[in-house]
Amino acid sequence: MKDPHYYCVIMAGGLGVRFWPISRRSRPKQFQDFSRSGKSFLRLAYERALRVVPQQNILVVSLERYRKLVVDNLPELELGNLLLEPYNRNTASCIAYATYTILKRDPSAVVLVMPADQVIGDNDMFAETVLTGLDYAASNDVLLTLGVLPRRADTNFGYIQTDGPMTVGKPLKVKTFTEKPSKELAQVFVDSGEFLWNAGIFIWKATVIAGELERYAPEIASQWNGWENYVSSAYEQEYLQRIYADMPRTSIDYAVMEKSEVVMAIPSFFEWNDLGNWDSLYEYFEKPDGNAVKINGESVIKESSGDLIFSSGKDKLVAINGLKDYIVLDTDDVLVICPREESTLKTFLASLSVPELEKFK
Repeated sequence: MKDPHYYCVIMAGGLGVRFWPISRRSRPKQFQDFSRSGKSFLRLAYERALRVVPQQNILVVSLERYRKLVVDNLPELELGNLLLEPYNRNTASCIAYATYTILKRDPSAVVLVMPADQVIGDNDMFAETVLTGLDYAASNDVLLTLGVLPRRADTNFGYIQTDGPMTVGKPLKVKTFTEKPSKELAQVFVDSGEFLWNAGIFIWKATVIAGELERYAPEIASQWNGWENYVSSAYEQEYLQRIYADMPRTSIDYAVMEKSEVVMAIPSFFEWNDLGNWDSLYEYFEKPDGNAVKINGESVIKESSGDLIFSSGKDKLVAINGLKDYIVLDTDDVLVICPREESTLKTFLASLSVPELEKFK
């Protein structure tokens, strides 16, 4: 039986701008199917949450503009568990919103917080790791973060330095956080055996994270003074509009995790992919012929390797010959062809003028 005091908060308010043109402001990454499952990222996250907490204790935080997308993806989600921010202010405000809402319901709550846009390869091991963390946090006043054992020196991830051997299910004291190091430094981290990838998945008592927010991010916590009097009332949206106008835009890592003295990490051995950029998406897709391909229609690909090819057209033939290390992104209204190197792609997209690009966002 699932513990009635265990909760899960799914953060689903990202704009997904790094995956343009596949991800758009009208339908960002968390509502897309980039994985091999045929389900959206949000749907997959919800199903993972169901493994560890009661269904009525799953909350989703997104943006007001994505209300219909969330409901369409999760028709069984209780409407009272859908928390909609008026503006995107990064993860600190998102977590504060969920924390103070949960505290109103259950002062004894222990909460799992996870992004909607990740792919977990072993759901059984994920559930086992999370339940170990929930049980530990229920008995200890700590902020737990799940750290994934690094498989390579990847510069797209943050790193967590710990103070002990990596043992399944054993929380370790966190020494430092490092955000997206250089290739050379990332290799040093991996070789040392002391570092984990920062998965952005957290576990804590609601009372503990509330106290740490008040201690280290009072500019955020103070915005929620009196929230318990407005939640679920006719004035809830008016209250949110007012406080979000002045809400700082900052991550929970910067606001709290890098400053708190009660942070611990659980080494996690399940397969994890953040899929935060095109390089990570290329690494994730199966590549039997050297190309990462997701095409809804038909394809003929010859004399090509190292390519990432995406096409959404169901009644379209994609024919490619002689490309090496390129990215091909084909939607109904946008076609992008560019070298796959992340820096080159970013530079190219940034070079497009605002008038040319704006109507396609």
